[in-house]
Amino acid sequence: MLDHVKNLVKRVDCFTQKRDVSSDSDGTFVPEKCEFRTYANESCGPRGIHEYCQKKLLILSSLPYDIDGTILIFPVKELRLKRLNNSNQATPLSEIIQHKGYPCEEYEVPTEDGYILSVNRIPQGLVQLKKTGPRPVVLLQHGLLGDASNWISNLPNNSLGFILADAGFDVWLGNSRGNTWSQKHKTLSIDQDEFWAFSYDEMARFDLPAVINFILQKTGQEKIYYIGYSQGTTMGFIAFSTMPELAQKIRMYFALAPIATVKHAKSPGTKFLLLPDVMIKGLFGKKEFLYQTRFLRQFVIYLCGQVIIDQICSHIMLLLGGFNTNNMNMSRANVYVAHTLAGTSVQNILHWSQAVNSGELRAFDWGSETQNLEKGNQPAPVRYKVRDMTVPTAMWTGGQDWLSNPEDVRILLSEVTNIIYHKNIPEWAHVDFIWGLDAPHRMYNEIIHLMKQEETSIS
Repeated sequence: MLDHVKNLVKRVDCFTQKRDVSSDSDGTFVPEKCEFRTYANESCGPRGIHEYCQKKLLILSSLPYDIDGTILIFPVKELRLKRLNNSNQATPLSEIIQHKGYPCEEYEVPTEDGYILSVNRIPQGLVQLKKTGPRPVVLLQHGLLGDASNWISNLPNNSLGFILADAGFDVWLGNSRGNTWSQKHKTLSIDQDEFWAFSYDEMARFDLPAVINFILQKTGQEKIYYIGYSQGTTMGFIAFSTMPELAQKIRMYFALAPIATVKHAKSPGTKFLLLPDVMIKGLFGKKEFLYQTRFLRQFVIYLCGQVIIDQICSHIMLLLGGFNTNNMNMSRANVYVAHTLAGTSVQNILHWSQAVNSGELRAFDWGSETQNLEKGNQPAPVRYKVRDMTVPTAMWTGGQDWLSNPEDVRILLSEVTNIIYHKNIPEWAHVDFIWGLDAPHRMYNEIIHLMKQEETSIS
């Protein structure tokens, strides 16, 4: 431990005192007066940084380091221990964005059925561009049990949200109803069963139109780019195939780890979904799915920041979507855990259970003809037809993805009528699309290229 501290102290500059902290005879360190400047892959290593900053009462989950040796600078005084007292709640997304030096705006968007969604915006990047005028707009939508932090969890040069902002795009990050940041309603409380009576059906029918129309009104644009990941793609397939007027507002749809059906999914999680509805309700109730994890979050985040245990945490997270551990910064396990299990409804899990059992992309089955007629105007759940979607679509899939299984992808590709690009990355699993170390050059750059190509063609 002492050697780690000594190694790191040699790499700290105290700019306000204009001297090297390592020369301080008594070894004292005043966080409020200094800024870190360190290389994570030097002899101290990421683990040394963890231990040192834990010793100095900083927040482990906010540390901006990586294993690639990127130089990092951040104001230490913003990371005082007092924030750690609230670490059972994930760090507000606007704080994460601003902490990385990016401008941020936050909005509350009401839906037609009364939910109030939190949406974050990164209006521009750190790079000053020569081009003036409105920036092209892109909306990023996370997957099941995730939140908008999925796009900004890594360093700026490894997080799609920041990369797009620096490439000249106006970036909007959506949060689905029921997750940590979207648990408000005009008339309902989260303590009421009615609040949690939703699934990805409502997310597609109400959340997406509300957010997209709000963005267009706010920016004055006529169309946006849409990037969905996992369940975020499911929402896109449903919304854009059933609401042509909404589809016309999408310039291009980028589907990452796309999921329309899960008939061939190999994830252990999908085996659990084969349980009868009554058993799932008996285990988890009728409100928020796994709400009990709220009370354990602080402890789990702390554990996942420790040596060896962080590897266990990472493997548990990867268990649902497949393993490609060489492509993840495993030392950031506590950062990922802080925003994983961000919340959804038990009904949404039941909808996925129905999808596993039926092998089809269908509306939620409310359990009786009367309720199905009331909710969907048909006695039986409607089957969504992806082939009715005309939005230009680009897809990226993974050969080791246990959720977006290659066989389900093959069927999906045959139904997408306006596919403009598809790339399969053989070794990628489910989380590589948002957290993979090689994602920037294997996928993010291609997304930007397609967008800029489109911008050139319409200018």
